Amino acid sequence: MNELPRLTVLGTGYLGATHAICMAVLGYEVLGVDVDERKIERLSSGEVPFFEPGLPELLTKALDSGRLRFTTSFEEAAEFGDVHFLCVGTPQQPGSDACDLTYVDGAIRSLAPHLTRKALIAGKSTVPVGTAARLTHLVRELAPAGDEVELAWNPEFLREGFAVDDTMRPNRLVFGVTSDWAREQLHAAFRPVIDIGTPVVVTDLPTAELVKVAANSFLATKISYINAMAEVCEATGADVRDLATALAHDDRIGGKFLQPGLGFGGGCLPKDIRAFAHRAEEIGVGQAVSFLREVDAINRRRRSRTVDLVRQLLGGRLDGARIACLGAAFKPNSDDIRDAPALDVARTMHGLGAHVRVYDPAALDNARRAYPELRYGTSALDVAADADVVVLLTEWAEFREIEPDVMAGVVAKKRIVDGRHALDADRWRGAGWEYRALGRS
Repeated sequence: MNELPRLTVLGTGYLGATHAICMAVLGYEVLGVDVDERKIERLSSGEVPFFEPGLPELLTKALDSGRLRFTTSFEEAAEFGDVHFLCVGTPQQPGSDACDLTYVDGAIRSLAPHLTRKALIAGKSTVPVGTAARLTHLVRELAPAGDEVELAWNPEFLREGFAVDDTMRPNRLVFGVTSDWAREQLHAAFRPVIDIGTPVVVTDLPTAELVKVAANSFLATKISYINAMAEVCEATGADVRDLATALAHDDRIGGKFLQPGLGFGGGCLPKDIRAFAHRAEEIGVGQAVSFLREVDAINRRRRSRTVDLVRQLLGGRLDGARIACLGAAFKPNSDDIRDAPALDVARTMHGLGAHVRVYDPAALDNARRAYPELRYGTSALDVAADADVVVLLTEWAEFREIEPDVMAGVVAKKRIVDGRHALDADRWRGAGWEYRALGRS
């Protein structure tokens, strides 16, 4: 196959917009599709509707090239595309741990009736195992082209804050396919990425569906493990940072994701491990992944333990205390506040009567919309003015670089809780601060 296939991207949220923009920059003709007219208008005018370093510049480049367009028409998408990437959201169902496939099914039902020629639908969304097989039957029932339309699964592995690099220079590609033709189509759809030496794992549909949730479950387990050790350290007077450093020297364990602190959040890890455990129970192997329930519980417990540290510094009560919260996003280099530990802690302290002020370099607008009951500031020093306690909740670089003496000049009391183990404890204590962190004496 000499010519590059034309690509459509169904869903222009974080995953879809990033994929569409990067593929156009790599030389493909790409059509982004979404039912949200406002989102399509913003992208078409050169505005990325979320925070991701490097992506706005690439959007401008892609639009200027003429290779990237956006539409709300699935009929246009079916006529245009050779490979249709399914990139819609799969949130957690309200009141359940199960994955909500409403948007996945909706996209398929909107596209399939317009597919009149041979084409490939490649799912990138994170879905419960078995979804691809079900969607294959649905597509062939609805598409005029019938069996000429094939389904594949190509899971995404984006890290927020590094999504451009993860799309254009990923550490692996996974192709879940049922035919050589589907494999060849995906190979053509990623030719520039493969040509730089990216490893490709070709497998069946169920295995491809499992890769993302299995990876996220492993990472979540590692994070919760070191946080469980932090609880043991607190009870014994040991230091979890030194423990983690010692463990990291073991090549079998390694230091990545062995960072103690407030735990994980965001739109992927929490809902993915819950949906994985739920799906495992549905198919009769729930006991095999029952440990994920405890992983989730350990992670949630870090939030209440952080509030406990603040309470201890305040002599046992939060009511009336002035607290500065540094961070709202679930991680640095992101404006994503989904299941954000930082905002969970801030809201809990607010509910207990504290006067809480929050600052984040990128996520303030999202935080204000979601939690208007909290108060917000314009900088770290602004929210720290007259504070009784400062709490670091998201490890942005600008928070790591704060000078203790400068911060001391605005607060009422020199007390700080480092919820992310991001600060130099000796440096802050040397400047006269009471410093606390989970798992450290």
